[in-house]
Amino acid sequence: MFLKGKTAIVTGSTSGIGLEIARVFAGEGANVMINGFGEVGAIEEARAALAATSGATALYDAADMSDAAAIEAMVARCHAELGGPDIIVNNAGIQHVSPIEEFPTDKFEAIVKINMTSAWYLMRAAVPHMKAAKWGRIISTASAHSQVASPNKSAYVMAKHGIVGLTKTIALETATYGITVNAISPGYVWTPLVEKQIPDTMATRGLTREQVINDVLLHAQPTKEFVTSEQVAALALYLCRDEARSITGTNLSIDGGWTAA
Repeated sequence: MFLKGKTAIVTGSTSGIGLEIARVFAGEGANVMINGFGEVGAIEEARAALAATSGATALYDAADMSDAAAIEAMVARCHAELGGPDIIVNNAGIQHVSPIEEFPTDKFEAIVKINMTSAWYLMRAAVPHMKAAKWGRIISTASAHSQVASPNKSAYVMAKHGIVGLTKTIALETATYGITVNAISPGYVWTPLVEKQIPDTMATRGLTREQVINDVLLHAQPTKEFVTSEQVAALALYLCRDEARSITGTNLSIDGGWTAA
């Protein structure tokens, strides 16, 4: 268990990609702090399962990723109760689909805060601990939309492009401290976030559910398959290994060939 003694914060980890990343980290012995929204009982069940995975400690923190003070408090709590953080994964994300002239400004501001700005605040709070330890791993879940655009997703595409710029900048700032900073850009993964955007896309484009899945979501992926949470988590875990210490400042695609063209 090569992460024994390390501590990870994974945001947006009460379901989907984030929870799978927390699972593989716990499986390698890491203490984990999960974060996100959901039903209280389901969150506690997930936390307990993580703690049972390897005997390491698992905690839940309900910090609102749109609140800078809450993010800083979460990092302080992690340091006090678990140590570190040695690894952070910026995975929290929300989506809204709408043409720009109809895009609600509150939705725009929420997407930018949760998908992009939260990562800046989490990095800002965690980097001093990593520098002190001379070791750290910062991973952000970006998206194929960090490289290409789709209509009606202006806020999301903007935020994901911003994550890549932030990744490159902080990689340069931390390069001599044993810290790596990378983004992972999945194509469509079957997660609650993807499922929730189907009705909006149906309404916006006048399509059936099946048409949205096959002709919109999977249209761009040459494999015609959804990426899995397990595949994304395996890549995140590799980035934490010593063998990956020279991989920093990168945006790694895992998108079934979507951005190959």
